[in-house]
This record gives sequence, C-alpha cells and structure tokens, in this order.
Amino acid sequence: MKLMFGLPLFYLLLRCANQALGVTIQSVPESNSDGVIQTELEKTVSLACQRDSSSELQADGELVWLRNGALVSLKEGNKEGRSSVCVTPVLHADNGANFTCHLSKNATVTASIILNVAYPPQISGSEDVTVEEESDLLLQCDIEANPPVANTSWTLNGEELDLAAGGFTVTNDGFKIQLLASKVEKSLHEGTYACSAYSDKYGQHTKTFSVTLTEKTMKFPLMPIIAGLVVVFLTLLLAFASRWKKIAKCCKKISK
Repeated sequence: MKLMFGLPLFYLLLRCANQALGVTIQSVPESNSDGVIQTELEKTVSLACQRDSSSELQADGELVWLRNGALVSLKEGNKEGRSSVCVTPVLHADNGANFTCHLSKNATVTASIILNVAYPPQISGSEDVTVEEESDLLLQCDIEANPPVANTSWTLNGEELDLAAGGFTVTNDGFKIQLLASKVEKSLHEGTYACSAYSDKYGQHTKTFSVTLTEKTMKFPLMPIIAGLVVVFLTLLLAFASRWKKIAKCCKKISK
C-alpha cells in the first residue's frame, strides 16, 4: 500500500520533526512554521542540533547529521550533546536540501529542516551572433530562478518582437527560453535582440544579442569532387600508358 501526503501535510510532519522529542534543530536564520529556512545565494546558514538532557537519551551516544540522506562528516567534539553544521556560501545546489539530525544509536529520535534558496534568473551581458542568410537562427536565455520568473519577453531593435512577421517560434520550459527562426533574411532578422525575464523578487534581467547576417556561401561536396578528380587522373594515366605503348612499338619498327 502506498502512503501519499499532500504538500501541507508534508510540511506539518516536517515541522513536528523539527521539534521532535529528544533532539531539536536551531538555525540562523530561523526556520518558519513549516520547518523551512529562507535564504539566498552566497549567504550563510548555521544549524545546531541539541539533544535534551534526559538520562535515557544521554545513553544513546553521539548525534548524526544527514544531508539529503547522505552522511555529513563531523569533527571530533562536534557530536556529543550539541552538534553544529554551517552551510557557507549557500549555492544553487543547496536549494531544497534536507538536513536531518538524529541520535547515532536511535535513528527514530530525529529532527529535520529544509533550505529554500532564492536566486535571480541568470540573464545578463551581451553576445555577438553571426549566421548565414537562409540558415537557422537560435537564441537562448537561461531563466531558472527561485521564485520562478513572472513573465518573459523578446524585443528586436527596441521594439516588441513580431513573431508572425519574422516566422519566429518561442519555447519556454521554465528553465530556458529559446527563440528560433528558419531560413533567415537580412531585412527581417538582422539587428539587436533582447531577452528579458521579470521576477517579482529581483526585478527585470536582460541579455542582448547582436545578430549579423552574412551572404550565403556556395558549399561544394568535397568527397564527390575528390573522387571525380581521382577518376579523371586515372583515366588520363591509362590513356597516356596506352599511347606510350603505341609509340614504343612504332619506334621498334623504324629501328628494324
């Protein structure tokens, strides 16, 4: 039988675990009522697991930390009675990380917290793009953020991009947005593109693309050309060899 919990119930259980009888986790910054610590990139999160003073739990020995189920290495002297873990600097990979503390000899005596790391979309700077006429143009912006961006947009030379006029296609999977145009033309597709993502927490972030179109170059298939030259060379060589034999025979007749 599968046991399934909705998100509110999950956070309720996590909160109970954070205040579990026997061990508790204190943190800077403090966790909210759901047992979640709100933080940001490059910040520091300090965690301290405290064992209560009952004689029964004192006999259970050391404290153990897990990060997403994996054992956290602790120095000697940081395991008895009170144990501390410091996350610094906070990284993208720490978002959603679950830190659990329990007694080494009794894993049922446990407490947990989750990190919620806020970060803006990684959109900035500029990029030069050169493509040939009648080829495909593909521009991409990374918009992954926490909380997710509220909306995105594309402009061309400062004006809202007319998707239909330029035959553009836009895709957005929540992590990146892509702008695609096939068989581009200089009059329609050359210029300065801007990709923008707006975050309620971090505001607007933009990246620009300077797109230059060059004339289409004639491309010849190299291998067929080489094969043709080899055939011509061998044909001439055979013809020369045949001609040389005739000349040699003629010279022999004259010498006689």
